[in-house]
Amino acid sequence: MKLHLQKLSHGGFKQIFDRIDQLNIKKGVDKMGLDKFIEQCAYLAAGSGIISASGGVLTVIVGIPFDFLNLITQQFRVTMAVTYYNKGCYQVGYEEFMTIVATSLKVEAGVALTKTMMEAIAEKLLMVLGTRTAERLVPVVGAVIGGTANYIFIKRMAESVKKMQNQVVVINVS
Repeated sequence: MKLHLQKLSHGGFKQIFDRIDQLNIKKGVDKMGLDKFIEQCAYLAAGSGIISASGGVLTVIVGIPFDFLNLITQQFRVTMAVTYYNKGCYQVGYEEFMTIVATSLKVEAGVALTKTMMEAIAEKLLMVLGTRTAERLVPVVGAVIGGTANYIFIKRMAESVKKMQNQVVVINVS
């Protein structure tokens, strides 16, 4: 678990961030509106939760990395969408973005973007996923739990980001 945490915090977030097309997020928000875009992301997260838990132990073992990657991607997309909607600028730098993510997860964010902060974000996200793993071992029930938990997580993260957008965030990059 510690190894996965270190991999995620030492470049994994940056790779996910770099693969997201911020212009497409802008286009999606412009076309659908913010709430429908968030809903779409929540459904995409729910889908991977259902798939990863639909077959019991085997799909949980194989599906958790995919589900976790998709959950983070959808969270990042929602955060970018809310940021674009509130600020009017769809291009966000990595350091600013991770500070927004940290704040939305209630991780200490007024500090420099450091290895410790990145590890705290990764730990918080792994704890969210890890608490649901045992429940996903029962095939049909696990699929319902996995999908519902992912959906609710994305919706709650969207609300958290919406609320914090009115706050001033100071970013110190070291």
